[in-house]
Amino acid sequence: MKELYIRSITGALFAVLVLGAMFWSFWAFFGVIGVFTAVGLSEFIRLFTSGKNKGSLIYYFVGIVIYGLTALTLTYKIDISTLLLIIPGMFLLLAAELYKKPNPDWQNIGGYFTGIFYVAVPFGMMNAFFFIKSGSTAVPWELLALFILVWTNDVFAYLTGSLIGKHKLFESLSPKKTWEGTLGGVAFTVLFSWLFSLFTDSLTIWQWLIMGLIISVAANFGDLGESLLKRNAGVKDSGKIFPGHGGVLDRFDAMIFATPFVYYYLFLI
Repeated sequence: MKELYIRSITGALFAVLVLGAMFWSFWAFFGVIGVFTAVGLSEFIRLFTSGKNKGSLIYYFVGIVIYGLTALTLTYKIDISTLLLIIPGMFLLLAAELYKKPNPDWQNIGGYFTGIFYVAVPFGMMNAFFFIKSGSTAVPWELLALFILVWTNDVFAYLTGSLIGKHKLFESLSPKKTWEGTLGGVAFTVLFSWLFSLFTDSLTIWQWLIMGLIISVAANFGDLGESLLKRNAGVKDSGKIFPGHGGVLDRFDAMIFATPFVYYYLFLI
C-alpha cells in the first residue's frame, strides 16, 4: 500500500512537471526534456556497460548538442543542414576514447553511439510535436496526446493484466506482462484517442484512432526493449530519480520507442 502511494504521488508530480512545461512554452518543455535527456544518457551508459562506465564529459556534451540540434531543426528554428553536425560529433566521441586511461574500449564507443540515438534523438523529436500539425504552441494537441496515450496504455495494461491476465506475453523479458493486459492497454488507448478527436479537429477521427493504435503497439515494444537492457545489466530499475518508478528510462521507455513512429505518421498525413 505504501509503495502504491509513493508511485501515485511521484507519477502525479511527474505529470504536473511535464504537462506544466508543455503548456507554459516551447522553451520550458525543451529545457525540462533536456534535463531528462542528460539523466537518461547517464542511465543508459551505465546499463550498457553494466556499471563499468559512467560516461565521459564529451559523451554528455555531444548527446545534449544532438538533442538540441534534433529539436531545433525539426521545429524549423535552425537550418536542417545543421543536423549534419551529428556526424563529426560521433567521430569526436571515437577520438576522445582513444585517449582514455588506462585502456580505451570499443564497447564504450558502442555504448555512446547507441545511447545518443536511443535517448537524445527521440527526446529531441518530442519537441517537434509542438508544430508538426497544429502549427501553434497554444494547445499542442499531438504532443499532449503522445504523453496521455502512452500513460493510458501503461495504466490500463497493468490494470487489465492484474485483473484477468493469464497468458504470458514475453515471459523471458517481462514475466508479469500478459496478452490480456496488452490487449486491454490497446483497447483503452484507442478509446482515449477517440476522446481526443472530440476536443480538436487537428486530426480526423480515423487519424486519431490510428495514432492511438501506433502508440499502443510501439509502447509495448519500448517497454520490452527497456526490459532487455535492464536484464542484460542485471538490474531492476535504470535509476532512482523517480521514487517508486525507477529512473528516466523506466518512465520514458515506451515514449522513446513511440515518438519516432508517431512523428513520421503525423508527418506523412
